[in-house]
Amino acid sequence: MMKKLAILVAAVALIAAPFGLKPYGIYLLSLWAVMTIAAIGLNLTLGYAGQISLAQGSFVGIGAYIAALLTTQGWPLGLAFAAAIVLCFAIGWLLGYPALRVAHHYLAFVTLSFATLVFLVLRNEEWLTKGVYGISGIPRPTLAGWSTKAPLDFYFFCLLILALVAAAAGWMIRSPWGRAFTALRENPIRASSLGVDTRRYTLMAFAIGSALGGIAGVLYAPLVQFIEPTAFALGLSLNLLLMVIVGGAGRFFGPFLGAAVSVLLPEWLRFSEGLYLMLYAVFVMLLLAFCPSGLLGLGARARKSWKPSSKSAN
Repeated sequence: MMKKLAILVAAVALIAAPFGLKPYGIYLLSLWAVMTIAAIGLNLTLGYAGQISLAQGSFVGIGAYIAALLTTQGWPLGLAFAAAIVLCFAIGWLLGYPALRVAHHYLAFVTLSFATLVFLVLRNEEWLTKGVYGISGIPRPTLAGWSTKAPLDFYFFCLLILALVAAAAGWMIRSPWGRAFTALRENPIRASSLGVDTRRYTLMAFAIGSALGGIAGVLYAPLVQFIEPTAFALGLSLNLLLMVIVGGAGRFFGPFLGAAVSVLLPEWLRFSEGLYLMLYAVFVMLLLAFCPSGLLGLGARARKSWKPSSKSAN
């Protein structure tokens, strides 16, 4: 009951928050929604299936370039969503094959190589991506007469897509697929002995997580309305990894909280001028040093420690 009430309060807050903000504040909320979608995909791959990936930012870039190339030529954003989902799903499936043979830091190096390859393609293949010059003038969509050109309208569009993605991810986690992912993370040998097709679920974890990265990219392009390769370098993948770990890997609401910390906290610390990035880094290091399970894990530990004391008081 308390969990449902908390979700309702958070939903109302997200709907009401932008009405008291300036355009830049609305942009940050929209960016939080977009990054949360990408982090949800990585959480499926890493947090639930236990497969390390340093390529999630590359799939955001693939989705963003698909959206930019199509919408600047007059194609609807819906087609960009479909193309990004299909292409990122297929590439993610292929990228999952190395995970069948290698694991842990070896798999991280494989995905790192893929991320480097994507960045080099985006930067050097000017005939397709315009290279370092980037793509500008990316339009925001009009849906059934509803124009999302204004920052507030586009924020609600991003929030709607986030709600749909979160609902689909929640259903998946509660389904047999989610239980199979968790079994794959905890003990692949035991999962295989219990009849779980570890090969198929490993590939599915990469493919679905990559497709969600593509969806985030399709939203990112019209949000910023100008994209260039540097935005999708390794730093983005590391930032998404940080979101998942800080929020709480393997926890449904971890990406929501982790993305809020990564996107919003540096802005709140700007009052310190040149020190804000250092303060942010110190916060993250202290959190991971004392609570590797993330903020939600820290909250769970606090609840457990509070319950016995409350009972003894009675």
